[in-house]
Amino acid sequence: MTLGGSRSYYVSFDNVKVGGLIGTGVLSCLSAWHVKNPLIYVMRGAPTDNNATLFAQGYNAVLATAGYTPGKGNVVTENTGTWTPSVALTDFQGAYTVNRKINAVLTPNDENAAPIIAYLQSQGLKSQSLPFTGQDATLTGFQNIISGYQCGTVYKPIWIEAQAAAALAIYLRAGQNPPSGLVNGSSLDSTATVASLRQVPSVLLTPTWVTAATVEMTVIRDGVITVKALCTSSSPSVAGMSSPTFKADCATYGIK
Repeated sequence: MTLGGSRSYYVSFDNVKVGGLIGTGVLSCLSAWHVKNPLIYVMRGAPTDNNATLFAQGYNAVLATAGYTPGKGNVVTENTGTWTPSVALTDFQGAYTVNRKINAVLTPNDENAAPIIAYLQSQGLKSQSLPFTGQDATLTGFQNIISGYQCGTVYKPIWIEAQAAAALAIYLRAGQNPPSGLVNGSSLDSTATVASLRQVPSVLLTPTWVTAATVEMTVIRDGVITVKALCTSSSPSVAGMSSPTFKADCATYGIK
């Protein structure tokens, strides 16, 4: 949403579903990685971003359904939220200093997760011990996934969004109402005051949760990330640690 704009339609991946995938992803990882007595640090995107609000709506609902709420003492929430990775790291370090029992982090995108994972690695974090989540299907995100530091990431192919926008534009250019099969939902424009809230007809696309086991059949197949980059590129260096490659991790998941 361009907040305060005069849009008639909105094209996007379903951002509440994106958040839902992040929520179910961290819960799945808690089980798969045998995390005992989970205490989840729940992070948010920037408070000025309408999409971040929708992501949080999705993952908070999933967590609440599973019994994870701040009121039960098994969730710690970030104070404000940000899309700036360095600020996300500072926020986490502050929370972790206060409560060392945090043993899972719901991060709303790969970029915010990366510096926190690198920081914990410098403190001796072991693979498959403290789950992180992500979004945006970045190279660093997938390297963290196959090496056992991130549970998965939400994949949103941008060309599908472009195709949907083009299809919608064809109907509008012809002066026709787009069919319900295309405009399949609505999005809340949360600008200004409550009196200005409005539901905007929307084309809402389906996101995909990608794990280490499904990397090859999704982003590798689609050419978003190459095997060479994923398996041989070094991760960002961490103070006091060598910068590893990921050939063995790729071999573990049959990525070639």
